[in-house]
Parts: sequence; C-alpha cells; structure tokens
Amino acid sequence: MAKTASTPGGSGKASGAQKEKDPPPPPPEPLRVPVADSHTHLDMQSGTVEEALAKAASVGVTTVVQVGCDLAGSRWAAETAAAHESVWATVALHPNEAPRIVLGDPDGWSRQGAREPGGDAALDAALDAIAALAALPQVRGVGETGLDYFRTGPEGMAAQERSFRRHIAIAKEHGKALVIHDREAHDDVLRVLAEEGAPETVVFHCYSGDAAMAKICAERGYHMSFAGNITFKNAQPLRDALAVAPLDLVLVETDAPFLTPVPYRGRPNAPYLIPLTLRAMAEVKGVPEDTLATAVAANTARVFDY
Repeated sequence: MAKTASTPGGSGKASGAQKEKDPPPPPPEPLRVPVADSHTHLDMQSGTVEEALAKAASVGVTTVVQVGCDLAGSRWAAETAAAHESVWATVALHPNEAPRIVLGDPDGWSRQGAREPGGDAALDAALDAIAALAALPQVRGVGETGLDYFRTGPEGMAAQERSFRRHIAIAKEHGKALVIHDREAHDDVLRVLAEEGAPETVVFHCYSGDAAMAKICAERGYHMSFAGNITFKNAQPLRDALAVAPLDLVLVETDAPFLTPVPYRGRPNAPYLIPLTLRAMAEVKGVPEDTLATAVAANTARVFDY
C-alpha cells in the first residue's frame, strides 16, 4: 500500500478513504490473455466488491489478491476471499502499523482513531492473530510486511523490524508467499531477509528499487511486482529495473486505490486499470502484450498457489 493502512468497510464497500473528485477512468481495451491484480485494497475503493470484480473481469483481470494491512483489514481480506472465487487474500500488519500498536497513535492519522501505546505485548498479540489467519486456506500470502522509513522515524524502526521478522517466520511456518512493502529501506529489507532466511516465495510489492537491486532480487529468486507508477515521468529507475528483471519473476498490480497509471494519475485506481500498466510494462520489456500477460498470469498463479 502506498500511503496508509486500510480501514475496512466490512460491507463490501469502500471506507471512503479516497474521495472521487473526477469521474472514474474509462475501461481500457480488454486484455486477450487474462491476468491477475497481484496486490489491491478493495476495502479502500468505491462501490461493492462484486462491482469491482465484474468491472475487472470485463477487461481480462480475472483474479485479484486482496491485501491486509492491519488486523481488521486482514480479517476482512480473509472473509472476502472466502466469499469470492476470484479473490485470494494476504494478511499482515503493515510496517507502519507496528509502531502504532507499540508506541500509540495519538493523532489517529491512520483514520483508525487515536490509540494508546500497547507495547511489545500488544504487538505480539496482534501478530499471533495474523498467524492464525495465515493458516486459512483462502489466505495465500503474508503481507504486506517489511520496512518503511518514509513515514516511520527512528523511534519506530525497532517495532517495524520485530514485526517484519515475525511475519517472515509466519510465512515459512505456513508455506505462504511473503509480500514485502519496502519504502526507502532497501538495504535493511534485504539484510533482514538474509538474516532470517527468506521463505521459498518472496514478492516485492510495488517494486521501488533500482536496476542494481533488481539484479540482486533476481539472483535470490525474489519476485518483483510493478504498479502504475511505472508509467510516471520521473520513474525511469523503475523502468530500468523492470528491463533487467527476468520475465519469470515479474508480476503486475494496482495497489489500488493508489498509483493510478498515466494518463489518469491522481484519480482513484482500481483493478480494471491493470491493462494500462501491463501494456506499459510490455513496452519497457520489449515483448508483445500477450507474451507478458501469459508470463505474469503464470507467475501470479505460482506465487499464490491457485
């Protein structure tokens, strides 16, 4: 997730986290080869889950991975995946959620209201609940977890790293993919993965590293999932990374409602806009659209074991 932790609506509707100031972008030309949105937040989008899935399917996005960012959102993800055949879930505490649990959130900027400090005991209890959710059959990943040095300062780094290490253990315990949020923390994310021993399957969601890091990820067999920001004018380092990423390690995602691809940047994103990002990725890779779609479809199914 690009900005903040999710606040699940619980009714299949978005929480109103992002208001639509402009009309939704029109549906793009459908893909000829169906693909999956490997990382989305349906609980932060407008309309119902059923509407979002139908609109996505109409353009060839036939599977979505609903990602949890806190305990309530992870429960919602698991419930939503259980109710819809085309939805799989991942569960986790977002890196910025861990410091809120331990240190408190007096300003309530996460839209979940002010919270008192709970200390390490509260974090451990939340992680135990995530571990229980990770055992469910419709939950196919543990994430998004990792490190985020953009929003959380030095005072929250210990809680983030403690949480990240536990998520790695949970993923390995249950044989699930580890979905990583890495924001301005590349070296430390790679360090912790090496120290703990990475799970068999690792995905860098909304890949944010450069080409040199992409080569390291490729050497270690880590998957890289690219989002709509690959289309942004200032995103040449991302395009350089995609160019060197092996085709069998590449995924596509929306991170909706964030990171809407050009030319609709600034409007709310949704799974039905995946074709715009995939076509931009195919251009960067220098391969036909169908070739890339076939690869990412197979990669996503393999990563999330469906």
